[in-house]
Amino acid sequence: MTGVAGDIGGWRRGRFAHVYAAIDLGTNNCRLLVARASATGFDVIDAFSRPVRLGEKVADQGRLCGEAIERTMDALSICAAKIDRARVTRSRYIATEACRRADNAGWFLDAVRDRIGLDIECVSPEEEARLALASCHSLVDPAVPRVLLVDIGGGSTEVVWVEVVAHDGPARSTDLRIIDMVSIPWGVVTLTEAMVGQVRRDRPLPDGLYQSMIDRIRSSLAPFCAVNNVGSWVNAGAVQMIGASGTVTTMAAHHMGLRRYNRAIVDGTWLDREAILRIGAELACKSVSELVNVPCIGHDRADLALAGGAIFEAVCRHWPVATVRVADRGLREGVLADLMRQADRDADPVLARGSTQPTSH
Repeated sequence: MTGVAGDIGGWRRGRFAHVYAAIDLGTNNCRLLVARASATGFDVIDAFSRPVRLGEKVADQGRLCGEAIERTMDALSICAAKIDRARVTRSRYIATEACRRADNAGWFLDAVRDRIGLDIECVSPEEEARLALASCHSLVDPAVPRVLLVDIGGGSTEVVWVEVVAHDGPARSTDLRIIDMVSIPWGVVTLTEAMVGQVRRDRPLPDGLYQSMIDRIRSSLAPFCAVNNVGSWVNAGAVQMIGASGTVTTMAAHHMGLRRYNRAIVDGTWLDREAILRIGAELACKSVSELVNVPCIGHDRADLALAGGAIFEAVCRHWPVATVRVADRGLREGVLADLMRQADRDADPVLARGSTQPTSH
């Protein structure tokens, strides 16, 4: 797996002296990545992902419910065991939208620390956007001046509007500057609970419901689009779009005809807008029971696939970029990039004196 490589430090110092761990505790999934630095980024030692539905009913009740908490505790216990086994020396563990919304999130995170020994921080939407962008840096085309990064989560969808600053010279480096971002309160879990939850699993969506979901997302995106004049940049052909979410990678795998999901094939590929709209229309006609039998969707994603498709289609209709770059990477990879850069700073006496960014726990 490729991350962000640095030039500071030799093979036994800086980033190369540590074993790293990152946890992304989202509304739907609990994900762990354990890795060591390599010359081209990082090599994965261990990984874990489980759909825990931590944000189940949070939109209605405003609290994390008991069953969701226990499912999440079980998953985090597995993560803690893997972290101990790998002898991790630098780590960061983050939680996102479900914990931002829930009244009892503070109690829950305290319980995780006391029972399991993991210190998880609830990050802001802005920090979530920054980490997502950091993970996708290598997928950006330096010749296109603007990026729309779309991260469809369980409890929210983040859209990041980015300026690409390409530097001349032998290194041909590229800086990414976040101009603006929006976090709309609709992800695959929250949109499903609000609009699809009452539909029987063996029945397709009622006429007009899928379009209503698309319309809801587009109305949420409209103010952000207007403030940043995104439409004009898109019409000028000056925008590249990156999709970083399970919805996007699943749709790409489906388009490629994969019988079983393969990250190495999907990550970094391109998905045409026409294909996205066609697949969305195809899946929207199916019931959840039928979606279970669709390769790369299956039982884990079937309940949320229709909401995910509606969100992705809404984005592509609102901003008609011809192709979307598919990113099977996210917050964990962004956290690892931060941790490795911080290790380099700490190993360099000059940089260490000027560094204040707390990225290690």
